Amino acid sequence: MTVHFIGAGPGAPDLITVRGRDLIARCPVCLFAGSLVPAALLTYCPPEARIVDTAPLSLDEIAAEFLRANEDGHDVARLHSGDLSVWSAMGEQLRRLDRLGIPYSVTPGVPSFAAAAAALSQELTLPGVAQSLVLTRTSGRASAMPEREKLASFAATGATLAIHLSIHVLETVMAELIPHYGADCPVAIVYRASWPDQQVIRGTLSTIGEKLSRAPVERTALILVGPVLGSDDFRESALYDPDYLRRFRPDRSLGDQ
Repeated sequence: MTVHFIGAGPGAPDLITVRGRDLIARCPVCLFAGSLVPAALLTYCPPEARIVDTAPLSLDEIAAEFLRANEDGHDVARLHSGDLSVWSAMGEQLRRLDRLGIPYSVTPGVPSFAAAAAALSQELTLPGVAQSLVLTRTSGRASAMPEREKLASFAATGATLAIHLSIHVLETVMAELIPHYGADCPVAIVYRASWPDQQVIRGTLSTIGEKLSRAPVERTALILVGPVLGSDDFRESALYDPDYLRRFRPDRSLGDQ
């Protein structure tokens, strides 16, 4: 018996990996975070699967479901939204499984920032503009931010920021970032990326608050900030430059020698 942790992707049911879909299809038990994972993914479950929405459950109750499946010898598909590597609460579940001696596997998923960038048709790193992407958030009831991980510290680098779980404090976020990026720095808010009701709101650090007030959204909204969102005069990378010699592009000046 194995508990298979599966990144269910950002929302669209076809944005799950083939591996993740196939694991769901062969597990007699499926635990899913119903508040964020689309119900359409449950159609991949076997017809007689035991399906449990973990949204109202405590960690102890989730662990009890693992134990029950273990006693029955049933593999578990454990679905979390997006990718499991950030803000998934997977770590505490793995620790419980280690203590219980129950084996597990981890299958990655499409993260929300990637879905948001796709919604914007946007590359988040551009030559000469920004070559780093910071995934961060602000403090919340479930988890406080360490003192050293401040928005201002990340903003001082000029990197592209993907700010999660922070739409409810948008005005505070913008005020912290303006001294570093400037009031005219582009901002994009992507609400429920890849879902049927996806929304995109674009503006600047000085205008995005007013624009959001006209189309208010809450939860499941990602804030992207950085010069890359408004750059169209960036230099081309050397990757496709004919004079850039690399392993898969021989020196053409040598002809057939």
